Amino acid sequence: MIAILNKIEVITTYGKILYEVINKEVVMKKIENRYTNNIFENIKHIDEYGNEYWYARELSKILEYKDWRNFLKVLNKAKDACKNSGFNMDEQLVEVNRLSKRNNNATANIQDYKLSRYMCYLIVQNADPSKEVVALGQTYFAIQTRKQEITEQEYDSLSDDEKRFYQRKLTRQGNYTLQRVASAAGVKNMAEFHNAGYKGLYNGETADDIFKRKKLRYREDILDNMNEDELVANLYR
Repeated sequence: MIAILNKIEVITTYGKILYEVINKEVVMKKIENRYTNNIFENIKHIDEYGNEYWYARELSKILEYKDWRNFLKVLNKAKDACKNSGFNMDEQLVEVNRLSKRNNNATANIQDYKLSRYMCYLIVQNADPSKEVVALGQTYFAIQTRKQEITEQEYDSLSDDEKRFYQRKLTRQGNYTLQRVASAAGVKNMAEFHNAGYKGLYNGETADDIFKRKKLRYREDILDNMNEDELVANLYR
């Protein structure tokens, strides 16, 4: 009887997930029929060095924010998220002054920001989710941001050492981001915090235990002495 109930629960859960996936696809199709990714491409700018960027005020209009002050609240949340993820803010956002035409054809200097693709991604993630165009923006900037990362085919072509170095880089970035987020959340004892992750992954071993088991020398980093699979596991620690 219990086994039958468990099967029913699994089938019901699967049905719910399948419904959510189908429903999401239907909703996104309707949104794409009303909007197009070109609305974000059309406001993209390229500087003299070939770097792409977006202006915050132009993006705010596309995302249907009529009040600049309301959009600034979203921008500030995105800035906090950028800091917590360990990115250099100066590389993601630059404050500028631009000339803007008024209704009477007069011009005035206005505050604006040049935004990187990643900053645009963070903005749409923090924007009003009830706006259909925001959902499209989340998809667009997620795809565009992902294109900057290494592809699966490119990864498969790497040597074992190159794969290990790549995973080491991801793990280092992940640890840095994790530490920033934990610190912002009020975690004081970082050694104890990280050891909790190691214990869960290594059957109760702390960082010192792993160091001793691997027989590492003084100041050697345990992450530098892991193979590709072990680094991948630590990425999700």
